[in-house]
Amino acid sequence: MALRNDARRAVKLARDILRNRKAQRTVRARIAELPPLEPHKYRIGVYFADGKVNLYQLRQWYKPLAELAETHPVLILSRASGAAISLFDESPLPVAYVRRVADLERVIHEQDLHVVFYVNQNAKNFQMMRYGRRWHVFINHGESDKMYMTTNQFKAYDYALIAGDAARNRLEKVLWDYDFDKRAIPIGRPQADHYSGTLPYTPDEREVVLYAPTWEGDRGAAAYGSIASHGVALVQALLETGRHRVVYRPHPRSGVVDHEYGAANRAIIAAIAAANAADPTAQHVYDDGPDLGWQLAAADVAIVDISAMVYDRLAAGRPLLITKPVHPDAAIDTGGYLSACEWLDAGAGDAMLARVDEVAHDAEALERLGYWVERYFGDTTPGVTTQRFHAAVDHLMAEWQRFADLHADDEEIDDHDVEAEANEESDEALD
Repeated sequence: MALRNDARRAVKLARDILRNRKAQRTVRARIAELPPLEPHKYRIGVYFADGKVNLYQLRQWYKPLAELAETHPVLILSRASGAAISLFDESPLPVAYVRRVADLERVIHEQDLHVVFYVNQNAKNFQMMRYGRRWHVFINHGESDKMYMTTNQFKAYDYALIAGDAARNRLEKVLWDYDFDKRAIPIGRPQADHYSGTLPYTPDEREVVLYAPTWEGDRGAAAYGSIASHGVALVQALLETGRHRVVYRPHPRSGVVDHEYGAANRAIIAAIAAANAADPTAQHVYDDGPDLGWQLAAADVAIVDISAMVYDRLAAGRPLLITKPVHPDAAIDTGGYLSACEWLDAGAGDAMLARVDEVAHDAEALERLGYWVERYFGDTTPGVTTQRFHAAVDHLMAEWQRFADLHADDEEIDDHDVEAEANEESDEALD
């Protein structure tokens, strides 16, 4: 078994190297086709050091950032070739490919970035954060009660844009000597103002069930994924009723660690295809597209794992079920929404189906949900959270100007770091 696993890893490594070399050639060709960036135009940078597999973290910010760019021009800084290629194709914002530290420094000197946003905690964030005279701001890629949301890494950033009271209370339990009033700015969930899009089906009398599980996790404490424990039986039961329409949106990393988890994911996709072939009017959906919005707004009931998807759906204020992890080491927060949510235990398909029907039509459960929506996001009236986001950015810009005026006579230090450039990792590690 160990020998087979080693061989599988070796083959994967060889394929990754070949793929990344091809990606390098492709991205260089794409850059040659693009006009150069207008100098000194962009005031906000969005730093993304991950490969394309984690682009979902950035995609959810496309629409809010595109709207913000109408006032404050925004530039995405991509460190990985695979991600850059996808961004060139799909991003509504301009993209700078900055594989090397030298490339990053060139863009920094050619632009006037006052604020730099970060959507994750990639270790390479520190290659950008060493540049002063700008605010480094953690905006995250979703609200949740996962361990990730209470990391002491928040302190590394000048500011953090958080969702609301629940996020602040969560952090207050962990972060010592942190100025929450200044550095943690609540904005709600700007993405919720963009929960829209073209439906890939024709609405009818069928009840739409969104099943959006996360990946299997890389350790027991984070083993929240339900595809193998709940998903196959759950989806099969929903497909067989004739009164439900399934929208299946698995995490893009599903199966990257556990081969059997990946096999369960493929089994669900195949079952959906078979159900549609048997009854084309069913219009079940396997959703692997980049856009997230219509799924959250259109579903009559959503079933998600412990992940940011819980809170993405919570912001919509509609019926919601959380799968209960089966791994004994999975860490479950007991102080927030998960202490009062509607759980879905793993079991036989008919039992899980009955639970879905119960929650989908439970008026009291929906009323209880309203309390948690307010606690996590504040006022969710359409447009309000976008206003808070823009106000936060305006505040950061004003603070930048205030400090720039105070230090106008200071000598600017050359940030160039030859050692960092010489020791930077290869692009293969990024993609």
